[in-house]
Amino acid sequence: MKRTTGQDRSQTRNWRPATRAIRGGTWRSEMGETSEALFLTSGYSYDDAATVAARFQGEQDGMTYSRLQNPTVAMLEERIALLEGAEACRTQATGMAAMTAALLCQLSAGDHMVSARAAFGSCRWLGDHLLPRFGVEVTLVDAGDTAQWEAAIRPNTKVFFFETPANPTMGVADLAAIAEIAKAHGITTVVDNAFCSPALQRPMEFGIDVVAYSATKLMDGQGRVLAGAVCGSEQFINDVLLPFQRNTGPNLSPFNAWVVLKGLETLDLRARKQSENALALGKFMEDRVPTILHPWLDSHPAQALAMKQMDACGPIFSFVLDGGREQAHGLLDALQLIDISNNIGDSRSLMCHPASTTHHNMGPEGREAMGIGEGMLRINVGLEDIDDLIEDMDQALKAVGL
Repeated sequence: MKRTTGQDRSQTRNWRPATRAIRGGTWRSEMGETSEALFLTSGYSYDDAATVAARFQGEQDGMTYSRLQNPTVAMLEERIALLEGAEACRTQATGMAAMTAALLCQLSAGDHMVSARAAFGSCRWLGDHLLPRFGVEVTLVDAGDTAQWEAAIRPNTKVFFFETPANPTMGVADLAAIAEIAKAHGITTVVDNAFCSPALQRPMEFGIDVVAYSATKLMDGQGRVLAGAVCGSEQFINDVLLPFQRNTGPNLSPFNAWVVLKGLETLDLRARKQSENALALGKFMEDRVPTILHPWLDSHPAQALAMKQMDACGPIFSFVLDGGREQAHGLLDALQLIDISNNIGDSRSLMCHPASTTHHNMGPEGREAMGIGEGMLRINVGLEDIDDLIEDMDQALKAVGL
């Protein structure tokens, strides 16, 4: 591969996903390094004043300041865009920085947003508390009921915002149907795809406009760094998102970008193996727990839609115990191998109790409206040997009488 091949869309567009994940976005310095270079610099110098003036005026390509561009970060952005099938991508410091930027960059006082009721707690906080403070109205809908999206539209509706599968209820929304409704009304769709990553689901293939990520999750996938990303058209990224990002500064550090670049090299392998493990563990637990919320099991009401939209089931599912918080905490305490942790997308198996962790700020009524009960547990299934995971789950279930 030549020095700039990884940045040449005329060539990279013909590469298959596994090749894009390894080589997409790569730009080699004059040293000819094989692994992406790590540029730890805040600023740049120039041979003459005319060059820096031309760069600041947009007349010449090149770096000006690492809040705007950094070579390592730029390589990651191009690689994520290639994997997503997007024209462009901008990375952010965290997943929530990405969600916030994707919404605030396009919403103003007097606008209206329609948002899914079931969502990650911090994403709900944006719509419940932050946006209304700046005069943006928000209507909540059940994402899986497509008719509710259309019914919620107002003349000033600018954005549809949702995730699928939903965190932690595992509800599945119809990407194509919601995108079609939005396009008919000139509304921008924003989807949080962190549960799947582009290895397992690519919302833009179904007509979604903007895809936002916590790249902390499957993209890094090894519990090392925080990162976020927003993908979209060149017009959206450069004309709508970039001015917000340039002037508010939620930027990703070069080191974290480099770590995520390394994570992307194994993303497809990890995501598919973790999906395989999650499906096997889910099948083992089906007859042991009162309720299981797994998008690829026959018991899930939207199984067919999930299989249509996703290449594999993903590493995450939830289940519900009848004994409420006491039994749920008892199961967590009985685990010997699986960690108690609120993260997802990690190569290690992690489990948490959403009502007392990720969604505790929603309050009892808010959680009830989202379908999050005191007996719900969410698990991220990792890369451990599946027999070890089953054995640990088996003994923990027995410890709480299941």
